[in-house]
Parts: sequence; C-alpha cells; structure tokens
Amino acid sequence: MIEKRIKQEKETAVLVGIITQQQTEDQVNEYLNELEFLALTAGAIVKKHFKQKRNNPDPKTFVGSGKFNDIKTYVKENKVDTIIFDDELSPSQLRNIEKAIDCKVLDRTNLILDIFANRARTSHAKTQVELAQYQYLMPRLKGMWTHLERQKGGIGLRGPGEKEIETDRRIVKDKIALLKKKLEKIDKQKTVQRKSRGKLVRVALVGYTNVGKSTLMNLLSKSNIFAENKLFATLDTTVRKVVIENLPFLVADTVGFIRKLPHHLVESFKSTLDEVRESDILIHVVDISHPNFEEQIDVVTKTLEEIGAGNKKTFTVFNKIDNFKYTKKDDDDLTPILKENYSLEDLKKMWFAKEKNSVFISAKKKQNFNILKDAIYKEVVRVHKIRYPYNDFLY
Repeated sequence: MIEKRIKQEKETAVLVGIITQQQTEDQVNEYLNELEFLALTAGAIVKKHFKQKRNNPDPKTFVGSGKFNDIKTYVKENKVDTIIFDDELSPSQLRNIEKAIDCKVLDRTNLILDIFANRARTSHAKTQVELAQYQYLMPRLKGMWTHLERQKGGIGLRGPGEKEIETDRRIVKDKIALLKKKLEKIDKQKTVQRKSRGKLVRVALVGYTNVGKSTLMNLLSKSNIFAENKLFATLDTTVRKVVIENLPFLVADTVGFIRKLPHHLVESFKSTLDEVRESDILIHVVDISHPNFEEQIDVVTKTLEEIGAGNKKTFTVFNKIDNFKYTKKDDDDLTPILKENYSLEDLKKMWFAKEKNSVFISAKKKQNFNILKDAIYKEVVRVHKIRYPYNDFLY
C-alpha cells in the first residue's frame, strides 16, 4: 500500500515595526530582519515588512490608521495568514487588530514562545515553556471570547460568556500553580545534580542566539550536540566534561539570549540560567560576522546583569571569522570610515585593547582553535589553583 503524503503549505506573514526616537530606521530594519529570521525558524514565509515613524505605538492598533489600512488591504489582497508585530501587544491592541483584520495576529513574545514550544525536547524545557505560555495567555483570555461580543444585543450570552472567562482564568491559574510546583521539584533535582558534580571548575558558554555556541561545544567536548543555523537551536543546558592538558573541567552550553527576551521566559527558565549563575568562568561567544555584533554584546551583557551573573569572570570568543566581510575603502576616498569599512585586523586591534581576554576563531573551520584551548586552559588553571592550591602537579 502506497502512503500518500500531503505537503503542508507554509504560513505566509507580514511584519510590522515602528521607528521611534529611541531607535533609528537602520535599527528597525535590523530588528525586522531578526524578526523575519524568527518567523522562518517558526516555519513561516515573510512577504513584506511594514514600518512607520511614531513617537509611541498607537494604543489601539499599534500603528496609525493610515498604515493600519495599508496593512489590512495588503493582507486581504495577498491572502496573508499572519501579521507579526515586533513588540509585545497589549490585550486590547490584540483584540482591536483581530476584530479589524480577519487573520492570525502575533507579537514578538508570542512568536518566541511558539519557537520555544516547538524546540523543547525534555520534560524540563517543555514545563518551562508551558509555564511561560500560560503566564502570557492569562491577561489575554478575554480576546478568546470576542465571538460573543460580535453578536449584537448579547441577551443571554453576556453572562455565560463572562462565566466562561472566569472559569478559564481559574483553570489557567491552577495550571500555572501546578507547573510552578513541577518546576520547583525539577529545580531541586537539578541543584542536586550540579552539587554531585563535585568541585570541578565550571565553564558556561553564553551569547546571543545563533552565534555558534553549540558548534564550539561540540569542538571542545568532541560530542555531537544538535547545532543548526536557526534561532534557539539549543533550549536545554547540556553539560560535558572536557580535559585539556590532563586538567578536567565542565563546560555547559546554554540557551541563547535575544533582544526583547520575554520576561516570562527569563522567569520560567530560571533553573536553566542557574547553570550560568553558578559557573566559575563565562565564555561569551560573539558572531563577529554579524553587522550589529556590538549591540548583541550589549544585549547579552545586560541579560547577564539581570540574572545576577554580571560580575562573573568573562572570556570573549569572537566566532565566525570565516564569514566576516568588509568593504575596503579606496585610498583616495575622503569620506568618513564606517563600521563596515573596518577589516578583521582593525577589529582585532580595537577589541584586544578593550578585552584583554579575547580570541578570534572559526569553530566551524577550526581556525585558531589551539589558541582558544590554551586561553581557556589558562583561565581554568587560575580558578583551579585557588580551589586546589596543593595540586600543582596537574599543571
């Protein structure tokens, strides 16, 4: 019997962002490009970007009426499945937009949660994501009952509708409480696991999402951790024992950070981030080929501060030098030098002056890997000597 397989068509989407006084048009373009990458990771095909200059988002529809009508017309004419907004929508904004445009409406937070839900593999990760989803859903329950509001008059419907919402709220509250208890139990188990590893020096790989942490982890530990060119390929923290020059230590590969990381995720992934907080050394992996790598560094630095790991000894690894590209200026070009005109050698000089502990590598091509191993070894030895002052025979 031949099994017929029906290929499911991918959802189509349009993206919406606003240019405010706090962010330039170039920055918004970069944010929307990242949002498109998120959409692609979730399985959607992006058809168009919509941008508007505004001091603040419109409290009703996020963008102004003119731009909103443009979006509505485009969605209808091109049969677009989903509108994705680059910021978190309020419950009222979500309801207003869904009423006016007959298609699915998502915001950045909802999209990230969806990706996390799809990527979660272990019971721990699934529980963390489910908790974040319910916490996001709680203030938006009313929007699920807009079909009742659309019926004029509402006689005989308004009361039951409200009762349904209250029932759902109780169900969601109970579910959140159960998930929190489940996470507490898992957190205790994880804490015991971490303590059982003894007093080996612990190193954690941190960085923006999709900078190559898992590829570097595979290289260091000679393991085969899942790695691909998509956002949030790694959700669960993976710990491996690594030995350099007869000195054993632990390396943890952690979930990647991203700008506008949903607060619910930071809270629910607390135990995963404990691996970062409790480490001795942080290896901050940076994608040097990304045009806005400096902003990504700032995002990671701020997130580390938020989770209480801002004071950790940090070692910076600039990865993907094999992908680095720049535009060389002609000698007779007198226009100011832009950041895209800096060569890799220029950046090395700049960052070596700023970050004493830094190495430029390509984990994929294994370029400068021995230099990196030597640098990590020196950092691990430094911590090990403090912890075991009488074990000099190891070095």
